[in-house]
Amino acid sequence: MNKAEFIDAVASKTGLSKKDAKAALEASLETITETLAKKETVSFIGFGTFSTSERAARVARVPGTGAEVQVPATTVAKFKVGKALKDAVKA
Repeated sequence: MNKAEFIDAVASKTGLSKKDAKAALEASLETITETLAKKETVSFIGFGTFSTSERAARVARVPGTGAEVQVPATTVAKFKVGKALKDAVKA
């Protein structure tokens, strides 16, 4: 399912227009992104939790040449699946 199909599905389930469903989705994604940029978490009980994690700097090896490269420290987004979602997918 791509973004357009997702918007269509949300519009049909909620009775919203496609324009309103798209606006709601865009606002939701923007809010999650802004919250994660502030290094805060977003939790949806039963669905899951979006958070950030710090990765330390490290030395990696390039598989083709064997050369070592420095990989800088970075912050990455994480998602931990909630129980209800995990159970729904498992079934």
